Amino acid sequence: MALKLSKIHHTAIIVTNLDRSIYFYHDLLGLPFSNEPSPWFEGPELEKGVNVPGAKLRQVSLSVGNHSTLELIEYANRPADNNTPIQQNYLGAMHVAFEVENVEEAFAELTAKGIEFYSEPNVVDEGVLAGWRWVYFHDPDGIPLELVEVAYYEADARAAGIAEYLRTRPALATLL
Repeated sequence: MALKLSKIHHTAIIVTNLDRSIYFYHDLLGLPFSNEPSPWFEGPELEKGVNVPGAKLRQVSLSVGNHSTLELIEYANRPADNNTPIQQNYLGAMHVAFEVENVEEAFAELTAKGIEFYSEPNVVDEGVLAGWRWVYFHDPDGIPLELVEVAYYEADARAAGIAEYLRTRPALATLL
């Protein structure tokens, strides 16, 4: 049987204060709870499972649409010198992009609620991301977030571009 990854079950964000983050993601952004906030979890199995010595954490899961979950995790033993998120161009840096029906309307609504965006919404009508309208902002910990509207998708052009990439990409042996 071949491995089949069917979807991304959840994305997790490490936060400094779970309750404060719940106010942001649940109350401000409107994400409903999948589960209530957990008690503190700890022990050797957790330490091994998350590969963090002395791990002690609590979490909450919030629904994003019908098929996605955002998990917020607060570690009690997060290093004291770790109060700055990873810069976007660093190895391992990630962000969460929320799809919206209309990025301009979402931008206006969240701006009215006090959210500060990095820029005005961006419009892409050429190239591999043609149809995207996007804008970045951040949560209370400075974690980058994005709103994305997919106004249209050029399926034939994307399929041709993917086929060309696969035909011309470097051999794996040259990348090791």
